[in-house]
Amino acid sequence: MAEKAKKVRKTENGIQRYFRETTGELRKVSWPTWPEAKRLTGLVLLVMVVVGIFLAGMDYAASELLGLVLGL
Repeated sequence: MAEKAKKVRKTENGIQRYFRETTGELRKVSWPTWPEAKRLTGLVLLVMVVVGIFLAGMDYAASELLGLVLGL
């Protein structure tokens, strides 16, 4: 009789579980303040520009070197 007294739990849909767990995890996130977000966005843009200039310089140097080696 004890077994009959146990409630049968309905199986949860995988999609429902995904969204429930995702929502729970997003509540734990420490979101940045607006000034922090602006500062970090500026930093990311600055790093992108610096890396882009560096890669452009390396590409130019490699193409010049290859031109000298192949005599183009």
